[in-house]
Amino acid sequence: MTIPSIKEIENLEGKKVLLRLDLNLPIKDGKILDDFRLKKALPTINFLIEKKAKVIILSHIGRGGKDSLAPVVSLLNKLVEAELITDYDQDFTKKPGQVFVLENLRKNPGEENNYEEFAKKLASLGDIYVNDAFAVSHREHASIVGLPKLLPSYVGLLFEEEVNELSFALNPPQPFLFILGGAKFETKMPLIEKYLDIANNLFIGGALANNFFKEKGFEVGISAVDDSISLKNIFGNKKIILPKDVIVKNQGEIIIKKPNKVSVGDKILDAGPESLLQLKEIIAQSEFVLWNGPLGYYEDGFDKGSYDLLKIIASSNVKSIIGGGDTVSLVSKMGLEDKISFVSTGGGAMLKFLTEGTLPGIEALKKEEE
Repeated sequence: MTIPSIKEIENLEGKKVLLRLDLNLPIKDGKILDDFRLKKALPTINFLIEKKAKVIILSHIGRGGKDSLAPVVSLLNKLVEAELITDYDQDFTKKPGQVFVLENLRKNPGEENNYEEFAKKLASLGDIYVNDAFAVSHREHASIVGLPKLLPSYVGLLFEEEVNELSFALNPPQPFLFILGGAKFETKMPLIEKYLDIANNLFIGGALANNFFKEKGFEVGISAVDDSISLKNIFGNKKIILPKDVIVKNQGEIIIKKPNKVSVGDKILDAGPESLLQLKEIIAQSEFVLWNGPLGYYEDGFDKGSYDLLKIIASSNVKSIIGGGDTVSLVSKMGLEDKISFVSTGGGAMLKFLTEGTLPGIEALKKEEE
């Protein structure tokens, strides 16, 4: 896939570079919980600084435009000197600083609505546009698909790495195990259907597995199930592997059960120990493992299955790619990034790229190159 790269720019000295990053870091009570995405953006930021460019970082944080990037800029300032800009209309580019961060793009409705007027306002601030925000490039927002029409445009170092690594998963070595967890069945069903033709084994975990249990006629109690999804085209496929046991909660009691022994009041919240042993055996026989989405209800503390799975993959010699918001947070929290072949910053973007082989943000750059 040919996408113009930041490495192709001959002279960046003195140029004003609009650098789209994904600095949507998880924050609670003003404290950043995970700086993984910021660390992944540093190589491109430092590349531009070394080339003596003036860097104008564009990013969003949170939903609805209410949050501020101020905590992120405070953390960034420990790594490079940066200034938060809240007024886009001032001529801040004449300031002596080299790195500026525009306040949350989503504070302006023009970002999410991809208004041309907003894209033009952003474009007026720079000479060159660089997209290093793979994780949001599945969204047709002004800073993703509008800006490349208005300025010479390129991908950053992280974006380029994401595309190269995830492209590997489009035609992977065999035997190949795909582990898919989390929820949001509507975004993952196309991926399941596609990878049943590519993978040797497809393990379904998380809330996704509950639909399969229900289709089998098992009781799923009060577990999360997406009744809008039909499994008729894939149900019974021998490549699909479901958890052998599950962790359920019932009136405060936590129990390990076989999927066919779940009771009316039970809520399935994680994969059990037998399921992890099952995965360990399959991983030992695989050449490549792709994993997106946690095995349990991560937000509610049911993360043991995902923790154990990550340890299994990290201790194996298998080529591995992991992605998805909660899954990536887990890798970062456990400090196991160096034990995984590649950790993607993308959740929805990773799923869309694996399904379609491209993203709106990629297509916008390719058109610019043509």
